[in-house]
Amino acid sequence: MKYVSRRLEAMDESQTIAMARKSRELAAQGLDVISLTLGEPDFNTPDFIQEAAIEAIRQNYSHYTPISGYLDLREAIARKFQRDNQLDYTASQIVVSTGAKQSLANAILALVDPGDEVILPTPYWVSYKEMVKLAEGESVFIEATVDQGYRFDAEQLRGALTPKSRVLMFSNPCNPSGAVYSRSELEAIAAVVAEHPRLIVVSDEIYELIRFEGEHVSFATLPGMYERTVTVNGLSKGFAMTGWRLGYLGAPQWIASACDKLQGQFTSATCSIAQRAAIAALEAPPSRVAYMVEAFAQRRALTMELLKTLPGFAAGEPGGAFYVFPHIGFWLGRRVEDRVIQSADDLCMYLLEKAHVGLVPGEAFGSPESLRISYATSEDRLRAAFERIRQALTPYC
Repeated sequence: MKYVSRRLEAMDESQTIAMARKSRELAAQGLDVISLTLGEPDFNTPDFIQEAAIEAIRQNYSHYTPISGYLDLREAIARKFQRDNQLDYTASQIVVSTGAKQSLANAILALVDPGDEVILPTPYWVSYKEMVKLAEGESVFIEATVDQGYRFDAEQLRGALTPKSRVLMFSNPCNPSGAVYSRSELEAIAAVVAEHPRLIVVSDEIYELIRFEGEHVSFATLPGMYERTVTVNGLSKGFAMTGWRLGYLGAPQWIASACDKLQGQFTSATCSIAQRAAIAALEAPPSRVAYMVEAFAQRRALTMELLKTLPGFAAGEPGGAFYVFPHIGFWLGRRVEDRVIQSADDLCMYLLEKAHVGLVPGEAFGSPESLRISYATSEDRLRAAFERIRQALTPYC
């Protein structure tokens, strides 16, 4: 008999990956599909990082490393935290993993028991909810609407907390909305967290470098939050190193030790060559990759202009990352050709089949009346994609 565990059956497939796969399937049939689905910079890894990896191969860094990563890499991460985030972590408080996704999963599995509640402000990144399922926790959702700029507030958090609350997990800048929290907003949230001694914050800061205005505020720097926060980051987004699979966390020692123990029984350490390359990336000043942020800022401006041409799409300007997350409630219940659009998933499938543009439905992020558009592609491709969407929708306004 062929069957999988109930644990696996309860998990949903990542919709970002699923929509990217459907886009590739149509492209394989010879169709010109523009996929705006994946959260991946379209830049190559900078040359100076590549050279560090090549040198590591020549120096025979080809053996097992400590579970939490090479000591000199963790020391480089500690210096980065101090330089960029004003956070004092020792090397022993840092765990390097196979991508920030594993860092997040390590934290959830280390902290959450069956029945514990994990607060997830919506929209959230697609894998958060599934990680909570795997840990047999209970997700509690706080709805942050488009009118709020997709940012939850302190009072919403206060209303969601119970004696069973264990973790608050959110990203800043946010995937999928691009929302960026101000220092005052985070301070108000921290004041509520302080009222609940059992609550730990998992702060996903993977988009730290892709921010278009204001300062980046690491949650752990706020009063009383250092011992209550797991800070997660990585190299995929800011350094265009998605395929290198290297993420990391900084945390109170007891949490870091727990994550090290967990990782030792699952994957052990991440790739030795990626670790050596990461040292070069982290020791470089952020200005070395500022050209990518400048390009994303230009594409953001273009995307916001192009959104105005799409009927029934409403979105504020994102403050970071490389996504826009328009509300598409206007289209729900409308007839388009031979179908009625009942959900964002229906709209995305129609646009993929009719306009050959791949988007990700908001259901995947806990916001069923929205969808995510990634502008991590060329301006020409963005213009072409939005024009196809406009032509596919305009006759049905």
